[in-house]
Amino acid sequence: MRRTTALLIALLFCPLSALAGSATAVFAGGCFWCVESDYEGLEGVTGVVSGFTGGTLQNPTYSGNHKGHFEAVEVTYDPDIISYQQLLDRYWLSIDPLDNNGQFCDKGASYRSAIFPQNATERALAEASKAAVAARFSDQTVYTEILDASTFWPVEEYHQDYYLKNPIRYKYYRWNCGRDQRLEQLWGNEKTAQHRDSE
Repeated sequence: MRRTTALLIALLFCPLSALAGSATAVFAGGCFWCVESDYEGLEGVTGVVSGFTGGTLQNPTYSGNHKGHFEAVEVTYDPDIISYQQLLDRYWLSIDPLDNNGQFCDKGASYRSAIFPQNATERALAEASKAAVAARFSDQTVYTEILDASTFWPVEEYHQDYYLKNPIRYKYYRWNCGRDQRLEQLWGNEKTAQHRDSE
């Protein structure tokens, strides 16, 4: 009886996300507004938060100091619906892995691309996916880094869901930055199919 009571109490105080078996993945791919919008709406993705990671500075902010950090997103997802591998597949088709100075029109250390695996299994998948991309672009260098996960710091609220809050400004920025044009050049039909599947 005591064991049953203890189990019921544990279930009552257990977060719903834990019951659902949610997981998180962290990716840096330049402007976090764009990476966030690329993951939002995917079946199995339950949330995407823009922020910073990869640096040592505590409490980085966009309007203040975020030196040493990458602009990144934290994707919360249900592994029973979408896998980490599928998130990786989406990631590569959303970035330019051949750019060592940032992403698209955004240049600088904080805009570089990186994957932040949280365990050995994720690291192995990330390494294998990078090797496949490197084989595809065998005559060029893939600069995307694979780095150990560290503290993820959400950015100020103004930047969360920017593409929804400011759709015209966001579309104007994304187009002028040449992001989709470059992705089409790099990935062609794969990128087109990805976009169609997410609609």
